[in-house]
Amino acid sequence: MAAIDTTRTAQGTLGLIGRIGALASTIYATVMVWNDLRMTRNALGALTDRELSDIGLIRGDIDALGSDSPLI
Repeated sequence: MAAIDTTRTAQGTLGLIGRIGALASTIYATVMVWNDLRMTRNALGALTDRELSDIGLIRGDIDALGSDSPLI
């Protein structure tokens, strides 16, 4: 008697089209993160030194946004 395994996923069935979609999704996500960081830097750059001090930042911290080093 033959049995059909229905628990396997259809991974990789789209081939090239699926890979192009994944690449497009990755590019889109990267651009969105870049744009969010750009907007945040612009907003923080518009604040005065006093306003930055009120939120616990200094002007040099703005440049560190988006780098791998955490702001502490």
